[in-house]
Amino acid sequence: VLVKDGIIVVNKPKEYTSRDVVNKICKILNTRKVGHAGTLDPLATGVLVVAINMGLKTLEFLENSTKEYIAKVKLGIKTDTLDVTGNVLEEKHDFSLDKRALESILLSFKGTYMQEVPLYSSVRVNGKRLYKYAREKEEVNLPKREVTIFDISLLSFDSLSFSFKVKVSKGTYIRSLIRDIGDKLGIPCSMEELERVKQGSFSIEESNTFEDIEKGNYKMIPMLKVFENYFVVTADAYLENMILNGRVLENRYDQDLVVFKSESDNVLAIYEVYDKDNTKIKPLKVFKDNA
Repeated sequence: VLVKDGIIVVNKPKEYTSRDVVNKICKILNTRKVGHAGTLDPLATGVLVVAINMGLKTLEFLENSTKEYIAKVKLGIKTDTLDVTGNVLEEKHDFSLDKRALESILLSFKGTYMQEVPLYSSVRVNGKRLYKYAREKEEVNLPKREVTIFDISLLSFDSLSFSFKVKVSKGTYIRSLIRDIGDKLGIPCSMEELERVKQGSFSIEESNTFEDIEKGNYKMIPMLKVFENYFVVTADAYLENMILNGRVLENRYDQDLVVFKSESDNVLAIYEVYDKDNTKIKPLKVFKDNA
């Protein structure tokens, strides 16, 4: 199979790490040039954006995109991993919760706040990943990050659990958000299920299962889709030749970042303002095989 450059949206199954997904796609498509944007925990399912071959050059632009999730929360327990796979640290059975109170607490998270990252995460502190501190039972101060909750709404609710939909900024941990919701409710909470339904402009509706990819009936999304909210210029043959040779160009676009595409809609390069002369732009990434 001749594998082209681009993006495949994978519907990640439970129990797979994001790295497992990459390894499996490498095998199916017989290429080592595979990477992903936005890690999902093994417990989580849904949208994992996987880049193939030259698509790898788009990953850093995908990392910054907003993400949307549907989360199911188990009421009454808090664990060390902040999800139902962990060791229970706190339990509470005699609580009552009404829908209106829950909705208003969810809405109170809309906006920007400093979120403490989970102990079981791959964030590094002093060069060491947090989950290693956890496994070695070492004390560590958990860092806080500024995160933004753009939208949050209750989907379903019963006496033992509730589900909500949320749209968040890069770096937001849904497990941490659930812990924080529980703290405000005064009820210990843990994440029971998590599905990522959207990352940037890539949604669960266009995702592919492993079976789809193995059978060859998957859709490779052109790299241009990553840049649909960027300033894009179509280059003629003369300009295309200059771009693919990495030439510095006049900045006649009055933009900090310019994406150039060919007349056949292939991404050629991303240019940024030249630090030595802001009337010019220089290549940040060139999309050709040896670049």
